[in-house]
Amino acid sequence: MANAPKPTTVKQEGSSSASNLFATLTIPICIIIGILLYKFVLGDANNFIDNNVENLPKTGNYAGMAYKGGVIVPILMGMLLMVIVFSVERFIVIGKATGTSGLDAFVKKVQALLNSNNIEAAIAECDKQKGSVANVIKSGLKKYREMEVEANMDTDQKCLAIQKDIEEATTLEMPMLEQNLTVIATLVSVGTLMGLLGTVTGMIKAFGGLGAAGSPDSAALATGISEALINTATGIGTSTTAIIMYNILTSKIDKLTYAIDEAGFSIIQTYASTHK
Repeated sequence: MANAPKPTTVKQEGSSSASNLFATLTIPICIIIGILLYKFVLGDANNFIDNNVENLPKTGNYAGMAYKGGVIVPILMGMLLMVIVFSVERFIVIGKATGTSGLDAFVKKVQALLNSNNIEAAIAECDKQKGSVANVIKSGLKKYREMEVEANMDTDQKCLAIQKDIEEATTLEMPMLEQNLTVIATLVSVGTLMGLLGTVTGMIKAFGGLGAAGSPDSAALATGISEALINTATGIGTSTTAIIMYNILTSKIDKLTYAIDEAGFSIIQTYASTHK
């Protein structure tokens, strides 16, 4: 059975542990930062009439308005921070997986070297490129080189062995790129639901102000409506950002996968055509 290079496996295990630790630490830290921002920035007394947080926000003071959104707001702020942090982390990981130069140029260069049957130069190009894509292609090229001296297999079997080696190397390399994307995908739904929860609690307060004995409590009514609208806006904003980032990141991963498939196909076709 074809095996991917051992160093690749070790690297993936280390990267997986680091990524899990990053996710474990990032989630509570973002929530804590959201609470601190809510308490000390949005809840600054200067944002409110008479410098009293119990009063309504000053006219046009959006920080004070956001503070009146209630206890759901810091949680939503923490979620928005999570989307930003995990998106930046994934951009960095995908950038490293792409390598040191443009992916399209790299794949074309490898294909050109394959067409000239210069396997050693193609492997050297992978070493220069670095990253997950280069590691997978390099694994396939090494198997290509092994098959050239293999005497106990026919051409079809050798092509299958090269293909299997590329698939195994891809299995080791590519799943790391999708790690933590589940957090962003989860925040798409949770952000909307938390915003809806804040909207409901705000409307409960608003109707409580309307149902007060005697004349309606205008301050309670205003606070309740403000809480409902702030939570709606923050929840929608968090979910929208998460959707955009998720789609951008998955499209980048798809591009890497396509590049591997394209280069792998070229390796197999080149071997088949030169060893008929």
